[in-house]
Amino acid sequence: MVQIVLKRRFIKTLFLIIAGLFFLAPQGFANSMKDTLVAANYDDIRDLNPHLYGGEIFAQNMLFEGLVFLDQQGDPQPWLATSWKVSSDGTKYTFAIRKGVSFSDGTPFDAHIVKKNFDALLDNGKRHGWLESIRLMVAFEKSGHKSVNVLDDYTVEVNFSDSYYPFIVELGMTRPFRFLSPKCFKEGMTKNGVSCLVGTASYVLETHQLDEYAEFVVNPNYWGKKPEIKKIVIKVIPDNQARMWALQKGEIDMIYGLQLIFPRNFRQFEKTGEFGTVMSDPLSTRMLILNTQSPTLKDVKVRQALQHLTNKKIISENIMLGLEAPADTLFSRTVPYADIDLPAYEVDPAKAAALLQEAGWTKDGQVFQKNGKPLEIIVLYDSDKVIEKTIAQFLQSEWKKHGVLLRLQGEEAQSHRDRLNGGRYDIAFHVSWGVPYDPQSFMGGMRKPAHGDMVAQQGLKQKKKIDDTILAALKTVDEQDRQNKYTYVLETLHNEAVYIPLTYERNRAIFNKRVKNVGFNPSQFEIPFDRMKVE
Repeated sequence: MVQIVLKRRFIKTLFLIIAGLFFLAPQGFANSMKDTLVAANYDDIRDLNPHLYGGEIFAQNMLFEGLVFLDQQGDPQPWLATSWKVSSDGTKYTFAIRKGVSFSDGTPFDAHIVKKNFDALLDNGKRHGWLESIRLMVAFEKSGHKSVNVLDDYTVEVNFSDSYYPFIVELGMTRPFRFLSPKCFKEGMTKNGVSCLVGTASYVLETHQLDEYAEFVVNPNYWGKKPEIKKIVIKVIPDNQARMWALQKGEIDMIYGLQLIFPRNFRQFEKTGEFGTVMSDPLSTRMLILNTQSPTLKDVKVRQALQHLTNKKIISENIMLGLEAPADTLFSRTVPYADIDLPAYEVDPAKAAALLQEAGWTKDGQVFQKNGKPLEIIVLYDSDKVIEKTIAQFLQSEWKKHGVLLRLQGEEAQSHRDRLNGGRYDIAFHVSWGVPYDPQSFMGGMRKPAHGDMVAQQGLKQKKKIDDTILAALKTVDEQDRQNKYTYVLETLHNEAVYIPLTYERNRAIFNKRVKNVGFNPSQFEIPFDRMKVE
């Protein structure tokens, strides 16, 4: 695995060296391309199978559509379904399918296509286990009934074994509930790959050169309003400074996404006034997750002490340069069901010291110790993310002043995820999923061993009640009951100090001023090219 990663990085680096000769356009090239927008990405678009998770979400969103879309306020709106009805008990959803829609290969879209795509998801149900809706559909099928039924050519019924309120919002996510032409299926399914990438959306993939670029052009047979930008070119530029240089030289028009734009770069471009710069509202939470099974952190008093040693204001102002506000709670109050009163953990080294002493740690010189061992904690971060390393180094310096030692451990993305999911860490960097996944999908994922949260919470005596309450919140059709259940979970996790929220992330973009209407979708992982235009 390490050799493969190093080989791929070498290839990308080599590509950057020769880019000026063989790939990057001459200065001003992007500006001369009428009806074309050139954007940069740090990685290849990879596997765009809409039913799996290996590809770039923004690219999947360009090719594939769902039954509903989420507007800029995050509210579900008709898309490939013109309307829907939900039974009073929340177990049955009936959709009216839009007529006159075809895939870009000419295949008509109808209720039978909807069922075929949903059946492919159910066939790969274990892979989609983080979605409670898939689990409930699979459970319904095990009872001897079909979860997805075609009532007529343009009407589909979806049945669950129990009520589930977030389903409509989940249908608005970029994956996996998007529709692929049946001509692309392999052996009638999609879990083992697809033979083509044909959707109903406003763009089609015209050209793809691995680790170099991808070109998307407007679907000439698109059923809806066609985008004004006729071609989108995505260039792979892994290096941050190379991306900024390409934008300054006019070789690309736009850099989009908080992972692609460091705070200092955003502020530099903003200050010059020569380029457009925009930021979204808060979307997700940048945080640390504390492993309650770690011998060092199993005592809640130690976890609470670390909360009181964490100066989020300095992180917000000095590291994020004011782009992200300090976070006091797992979710921003703007997230549904998260507008509740929770006392902030104020920066208070004296209180932190008292808590550590109550937990049996004593100060020996400059470092807290117990049973002859220093209070040393391993912090895991993604070595590909400069911001995480910078924050980790800041915390290492700050916490040391108050007797807590941090040992930093950076690993590449996949190793970081594997260690996080396996619980092989003390503290790790973590993020919530943002709208539209927060709170229901992110909290639902706490019940599954797929994202690290379940393992981290395993040391809590309330873990079973937390999981049961989350499941009950997803099922109840009573709004106040749902709020009460979410409140219990958020209060418990807050009081148990499982997470140290740092800042509320905001999406961002820097672009040539010839690009107009640059904005954001509710999901930070999508790019609304269809609303943009170039002059």
